[in-house]
Amino acid sequence: MQPSLTRLLAAAALPALALAATAVSAQEITLRVHHFLPTSSTTHADFIQPWADRLEAESEGRLRVEIYPSMQLGGKPPQLFDQARDGVADVVWTLTGYTAGRFPMIEVFELPFVPATAEATSQAAQAFYEQYAREELADVHVLMVHTHAAGSFHMRRRPIRSLADLPGAKIRAPTRVINKALGLLGATPVGMPVPQVPEALSKGVVDGAMLPYEVTLPLRVHELTDSHTEIRGDRGLYTAVFLFAMNKKSYADLPADLRALVDRHSGLPLAQEIGAVWDRAEITGRQAAEAQNAAFYSIEGDELARWQAATQPVLDDWVAEMNAAGHDGPALLAAARDLVQHYSR
Repeated sequence: MQPSLTRLLAAAALPALALAATAVSAQEITLRVHHFLPTSSTTHADFIQPWADRLEAESEGRLRVEIYPSMQLGGKPPQLFDQARDGVADVVWTLTGYTAGRFPMIEVFELPFVPATAEATSQAAQAFYEQYAREELADVHVLMVHTHAAGSFHMRRRPIRSLADLPGAKIRAPTRVINKALGLLGATPVGMPVPQVPEALSKGVVDGAMLPYEVTLPLRVHELTDSHTEIRGDRGLYTAVFLFAMNKKSYADLPADLRALVDRHSGLPLAQEIGAVWDRAEITGRQAAEAQNAAFYSIEGDELARWQAATQPVLDDWVAEMNAAGHDGPALLAAARDLVQHYSR
């Protein structure tokens, strides 16, 4: 072949190569998001779906997000973290406390009377993760850490009006920390993922559950219970830490501009957003319980002080565990409390 003809053919091929390169760069990428709540939940409808919609819109369709609620990709809720780690799903939303003791540092926000509102505590948890707990969650790419609003007791035919009502009461708890706290308060803690709560209540496996009002609504817990006990004061008895996390390879394989897009919709602003969403949803959830003509009780004043004293060993044990692991337990607890105070202003 003559040199001039070779150059001509090469020049003719350049537009096709450029077009192919453009097609590859514009190739649609799909992220599969897996979580354990139904589509009616606040988490799905008011957090994950809007997050997905923003990514799709701002990527001009290059990034698609498929959401699989209610464990539709298989497995059990406690397996979600490992599904993100192993690539079964690209993104998961889960509770760190579903695997007891696996993430002990971040559970500082689950300690009795540490959490405040969901908005304040979610930002505090995210900031704490960034400063202290990155290594603990290093198996995944963390998009955001957050908490729900401080939980209440939701009881069926066994109202909680004071410490005297707790002995023998079988109460669902979400984490090992709250299991300990309930035991110290005299109750019988029963650990189970939240989707199992309605059946456990209806069959009498538990007398009640500790949950935020927001979660009671999609699970219809408000229809299965007849009394609700709330903890007064500026700090709640408990919350739970949630993790919105991505498979590390799925994140690394994104083109640089799409990684930057995901980054813009991660971190502290997202924690503040979901915290505010959960705080607003508490109002709706409580109103649904009120519509059932349920009884409402408050723990406050001297009675609250008795609860705080009774659960202090849970905090002491956590500090001791951190010290034994080579950390400064008192400093970490103080840092968490300071962050909650900071974001409560």
